[in-house]
Amino acid sequence: MLDREGFRPNVGIILLNARNEVFWGKRLRTHSWQFPQGGIKYGESPEQAMFRELHEEVGLLPEHVQIVARTRDWLRYEVPDHFIRKDARGHYRGQKQIWFLLRLVGRDSDMNLRATDHPEFDAWRWNEYWVPLEMVIEFKRSVYEMALTELARFLPRVNLHNRYLRGGMRQHRHDTDPLSPPAEPPPSLS
Repeated sequence: MLDREGFRPNVGIILLNARNEVFWGKRLRTHSWQFPQGGIKYGESPEQAMFRELHEEVGLLPEHVQIVARTRDWLRYEVPDHFIRKDARGHYRGQKQIWFLLRLVGRDSDMNLRATDHPEFDAWRWNEYWVPLEMVIEFKRSVYEMALTELARFLPRVNLHNRYLRGGMRQHRHDTDPLSPPAEPPPSLS
């Protein structure tokens, strides 16, 4: 299902642990790491798609997470031609995504990368909040930066060990009010 501009509706998931570290999954049989994400099926809301993808890719159920926030609008990225199947070139341009920020209220042991017959990841780890920007494939970097930046203001002040958030959180955040000014974005990666 593509929109008129050739973008497939999709959801992205930023899953936080109690230390504000993010879940980072290694794609099956590759050296590529990414956040969980997946297409929105016909008739699904973004939230329904997010819960389906969360279970399919990470094995978590709605009771294992709390929705903290989501992006206001669609965030888009284009996929380079050499990553697009030949029969889809000219029609498919990339993804448009609604991103969700979730808090894990379950345990690490609740995660199951083999929850379905078609796993997406074969390994996972927790990373500091901004680290995925340094490691994600180049064509996804700008959408990751937009999502992480927009959702950073909703991070509770659990602790300040994250080197990217330390300065901005001290300057701007004095409580756990999600409407406080946003944390400072990471240093430029260009």
